[in-house]
Amino acid sequence: MIGSLDLEILQQLWWILVSVVGALFLFLTFVQGGQSLLWQIAKDETEKSLVINSLGMKWELTFTTLVLFGGALFAAFPKFYATSFGGAYWVWVLILFTFIFQAVSYEFRKKPGNIFGAKTYELFLFINGSVGILLIGAAVGTFFTGSNFYLDDFNRVSWATPYRGLEAAFSLFNLSMGLFLVFNARVLGSMYLVNNIDFGGMPEFEARVRKSCLTSLLCALPFLLYILGGLLLMDGFQVNEIGQVSMEANKYLGNLLAMPVVLGLLLVGLVLVVFGVYKTAFSQSTKGIWFGGLGTVLVGLAIFFTAAFNGTPFYPSKVDLQSSLSIYNASSSHFTLTAMTYVAMGIPFVLGYIAYVWRLMNARQLTVSDVTDKKAY
Repeated sequence: MIGSLDLEILQQLWWILVSVVGALFLFLTFVQGGQSLLWQIAKDETEKSLVINSLGMKWELTFTTLVLFGGALFAAFPKFYATSFGGAYWVWVLILFTFIFQAVSYEFRKKPGNIFGAKTYELFLFINGSVGILLIGAAVGTFFTGSNFYLDDFNRVSWATPYRGLEAAFSLFNLSMGLFLVFNARVLGSMYLVNNIDFGGMPEFEARVRKSCLTSLLCALPFLLYILGGLLLMDGFQVNEIGQVSMEANKYLGNLLAMPVVLGLLLVGLVLVVFGVYKTAFSQSTKGIWFGGLGTVLVGLAIFFTAAFNGTPFYPSKVDLQSSLSIYNASSSHFTLTAMTYVAMGIPFVLGYIAYVWRLMNARQLTVSDVTDKKAY
């Protein structure tokens, strides 16, 4: 059955699957968001330990999902993987290093004989939660603004600047995308901490965490408005039936209007995030993370779908339009996509296992007694 699907359908199917993984990663950045809040919300060692140990139970999920996202792109769209990771390598190297900082910090922060001190590793966690997410957001922004690459007849990539992708952060749109993701991660981080930590006897600590949720949303709003304004007004990249790329006025607004389901995902997602903030900041509810998390996933799907569907190259080149990559000229062969689709049929079982393990890990809230254990982070 799957083997009889047209190549075009398989290409679209795999962009949807990649987008789902990418959107789940955006939800899981609550770990990075919580890390960046550490010095703002935790005023003593006990509060720091509660925050770090709460996030420490989930940090591997974010990193694993990021690796899965890169692996799925490599297998389904190898031309994009080779172009982006082979051309814009400095930005990806820096992102990788921030996640290495994260892994080292959770391992060594409370290690006996730590010569650097706990604050050094807390700084590393902050760098991962801020700089790492900022660079990832800037990289996502290039799906709309374009990158400085061109491909020769043998698909060898050349970069038009010596910055190898770092110039993406110099674009106001890309920078706004990155900062929006940073503050949205902080929103999710505070929601998660409210859900996962038992604040019994620490009302001031709880109040700071809940307040940070609202504060982070207010900080995110200017960047969100700039992104939405850009998507509605900016010229975009259009690829026609024979693969020629040209510029089109209000392209991404046209995509949203042509795909009302995607527009609906965007609007519903934003409403859910705001509702999650309301539940967290203005009530005693601990369930805001589920509304904010689902909303973030829906917004992420809308971003990825807008960037690639409706005749849109998802990795456009600003210096050579015809080098731009779409899901149709950057994908693997029909055979490879078919084989991968059979393997992907096991994804629901993997997700079910993850949900089961998550439920076990969150069977009860984290308490002060838990962070006094020698195995605590």
